[in-house]
Amino acid sequence: MFPMRAYHADQFVLPLPPGHPFPMGKYRLLREAVHEHLPLLRILQAEPASDEELALAHEPEWIDAVAQGRTTAAQQREIGFPWSSAMVERARRSVGATIAAARAALFDDEGVAANLAGGTHHAFAHKGSGYCVFNDVAVAARLMQIEAHRRRQPLLRVWVIDLDVHQGNGTAAIFRDDESVFTLSLHGQKNFPFRKEASDLDVELPDDCDDERYLEALQAALDAAWARQASAPPGLAFYLAGADPHVDDRLGRLALSEQGLAARDRLVFERLRRLGIPVAVSMAGGYNRDPQVTVRIHRRTLELADAAATAWALDRQRGPDARGQMEQWPRSPPPAAAVSACAPFYD
Repeated sequence: MFPMRAYHADQFVLPLPPGHPFPMGKYRLLREAVHEHLPLLRILQAEPASDEELALAHEPEWIDAVAQGRTTAAQQREIGFPWSSAMVERARRSVGATIAAARAALFDDEGVAANLAGGTHHAFAHKGSGYCVFNDVAVAARLMQIEAHRRRQPLLRVWVIDLDVHQGNGTAAIFRDDESVFTLSLHGQKNFPFRKEASDLDVELPDDCDDERYLEALQAALDAAWARQASAPPGLAFYLAGADPHVDDRLGRLALSEQGLAARDRLVFERLRRLGIPVAVSMAGGYNRDPQVTVRIHRRTLELADAAATAWALDRQRGPDARGQMEQWPRSPPPAAAVSACAPFYD
C-alpha cells in the first residue's frame, strides 16, 4: 500500500508584473507544506502535455498560437497573463499533471490522485480565459477515454465535479454535446464568468452562502447528478476542489469556513468511494488575502484525498464486493424547494 501520488509544476513561474492578482507563489508554498505535513505523499514533477494531447480538446490554431507566441493582446488580456515561454511550459505541465493523476487513479487502480495546481476550467477549445490557457480536465478526460478504448475497455464515462467558486464555463462548452461526460458546477451566481455556459447540472449560489446551506445544496446536486447517470455510470471523476468559496477569499463572495470546505471534500470523496469511481482531484482556485489560508485549505483537501486513497486500497484488498456498492439515491432530481434557499437557480 502506497501513499497517494500528487503532481506539481511549480518550478515554472510566470514573470508577472508587481501587484498582479494571480497568487503564483501559492503552488510552491503548497508543495512545501505538503512536504512538511504530509511527508509520505509521493510528490512528482509533471510532464508537459504534447500538442497531440492538447488537440483532443483544443483547436490546433489555438495550440499553435500559444506555442509560437502569436496570441494577440486581447487574447492575453482575456487570459490575464502576458505571453512568455514560461507561461507555455506551465500551461502544458498543468495539463500533464491532471493527465498523470487520472492515469494513476484509473489505470493503476490507486483510486485517488492529485494535481497540486490544475482546474483550468475557463479555457475553451479556441481560446483561454480567466487565468486558464488550456483546459486540463477536458484534455485528460478525452485522453483517458482513448486509453481505455486502447485497452479494449467499454466507453469510459466521465463525471466532472466542479466546486471552484467560479463556473467551469470552458469545460461546459467543450463537453456541451458530449453525452459521455457529465459536468456538474456549483458556483457563485453573481461571480465570474458573468456570461455562464450550460453545464449538465448548474447550481448557482447567492453571495454569502454559508457552510450549512452550501452542503445542503451540494448533497442535493450530487443526488440529482447521480440520478441522471446511474443507468450508464461514470468510470472516472475529476474533482475541482477550489479554495475560493472561503469566506475571506478576495474573489469568492461566498462564506464557507475552513471546516465547511473540509466537509465538502469529505462528502465528495466518500460518495465517489462508495460508488467505486476513481477520482483525479485538482486544487483549482484560491485567492485569499493571506496565502497561507489558501495553502492550508488545499493541504486539508490533500489530507482527505490521501485518506480516501488509503480507503480505496483497503477496499481493493478486501475484494471487489467491498467497492462500488451504490446507495439507493433518488432516481429523479429533487424539487428546487428541497435544495434550500442557497441554490434558488438549481436546474
